[in-house]
Amino acid sequence: MNTREAIAIRIKYLCKERSITPNGLSYISAVPQATIKSILNGESKNPGTITIKKLCDGFGITLGEFFSTPEFDTLDQEIQ
Repeated sequence: MNTREAIAIRIKYLCKERSITPNGLSYISAVPQATIKSILNGESKNPGTITIKKLCDGFGITLGEFFSTPEFDTLDQEIQ
């Protein structure tokens, strides 16, 4: 799993946990629907920190809480 996949999985999990659709997330986070769709479909090469922060604000969590999961803790280094 790479970082992009882990981010998409985390967003999907948080949406499911809170019964929020991607469109609903767009509304509460002020992130365009197209951006969220791009992240969830793996089309976004590098979701920016500001975008992820806005999503976290929409979910009512911190960046630390977003990234504090086993999926992120076990990611391989992506330095090439």
